Amino acid sequence: MNDIAVRCKNIWPGLGIAVITGMAALFLSEHYNAPAMLFALLLGMAVSFLYQKDTPCSCGIDFTASTLLRAGVVLLGLRVALGDLIVLGWQTALMLAGAIFTTIVLGVFLAKAFGLQKRFGALTGGSVAICGASAALAISTILPKGENHERDTLLTVIGVTAMSTIAMIVYPIIAAQMGMDDIKAGIFLGGTIHDVAQVVGAGYSVSEEAGDMATLTKLVRVAMLMPVVLIMMLIIKCFYTAKQNMKEGDVPKVPLFLVGFIAMMLLNSFAKLPEYIVETGSQVSRFFLVVSITAIGMKSNLGKLAEVGALPIMMILTETLWIALLILGYLYLL
Repeated sequence: MNDIAVRCKNIWPGLGIAVITGMAALFLSEHYNAPAMLFALLLGMAVSFLYQKDTPCSCGIDFTASTLLRAGVVLLGLRVALGDLIVLGWQTALMLAGAIFTTIVLGVFLAKAFGLQKRFGALTGGSVAICGASAALAISTILPKGENHERDTLLTVIGVTAMSTIAMIVYPIIAAQMGMDDIKAGIFLGGTIHDVAQVVGAGYSVSEEAGDMATLTKLVRVAMLMPVVLIMMLIIKCFYTAKQNMKEGDVPKVPLFLVGFIAMMLLNSFAKLPEYIVETGSQVSRFFLVVSITAIGMKSNLGKLAEVGALPIMMILTETLWIALLILGYLYLL
């Protein structure tokens, strides 16, 4: 009991700082109509001096960047219902699955071509293919922990957030120029823009029907986070242990946060939950993810970010264009 009390005492300073900084990011996001994740990263990096091994904040920042992050991913499952697949149709769902798979494969290929680690390619490809910063955070928790693990996560979040914001502005214009109806425009926006908030903003800027279809398409992509993470874990177990690049104890096991995500998704699928519970869970999930991104920003090293150069942004840009062209090709054939 004393150990728990001591741990809680050590966590509170860092957790409190991260929460306050995250709330500031949400405030700025609402007033300047910009992504909360981006503000969270910038504000977190601005106070990164608080994350020192000899400061009282370090323990709480570590807790926020890991445990609170996993809690946010668990509650993300409340946004998804299996019935979304039925409403969207199996052809579109299959197309989305193919786009996700090929985007992740492209990310791994580009990482190898650019001389970067394959795990970084899987991280960027997965975040572009599924749900942006949320997917990046979830995937990073099951990837092997290397020297640049947190730097790679931070770079990915920055890249996909920037691309998602640009897409929110540009893609509705593309949809209008190509003469898409509301249904096709919704599928295009929901199937290509990375973050949920930007999908909603772009979709409803076209029309209410396009916004509904964009949100539904995006939720189907979010639902694919669970199988993607499971497949990545199986690949890690098969290849890394076979090549003895990892010790047996380092191989990730099925994480509890993934079990929780599945449980929340099934609960939302088979139980008629009141709307306020689903909405509250979604808002709490968003808050947890913003706060955890703030903590990751506090743990960042700007010098290491500068060392990487433009290659990660080129990767994310290429992956973004790839998935956009795939969705456009599918809609052209409809």
